[in-house]
Amino acid sequence: MKKLVFYTYPSCTSCRKTKGWLNEHAIHYEERHLFRNSPKAHELMELIKLSSSVVKDILATRSMTYKSLDIDLDNLPLSQALQLLSDRPKLLRRPILTDGEHLIVGYNKEKLIKAAGRWQGK
Repeated sequence: MKKLVFYTYPSCTSCRKTKGWLNEHAIHYEERHLFRNSPKAHELMELIKLSSSVVKDILATRSMTYKSLDIDLDNLPLSQALQLLSDRPKLLRRPILTDGEHLIVGYNKEKLIKAAGRWQGK
């Protein structure tokens, strides 16, 4: 298994809940601050490949940053949409967890429980 990467923002409630859950279950992870060490466009591409292969799976559509955009992401070429997300990480849903094979976006206890067996003791 590749290492578990936890993209987070410390003041995010869902991020804090997820971090607490991971620590409580002794799951080791590499923590990446979404705004200080934003994922690059190629990393974001790998993340959406693990989902239903659409940008909206990792897009924070309820965020003020998204609402203030004057563009339709559905009409942007994928490369431009990924670059926009990399340049403006506030557009990303939080937290994002990946081990390179699986993806969890947002605090989702059921998915965390399901993944715990793969991640514990790693």
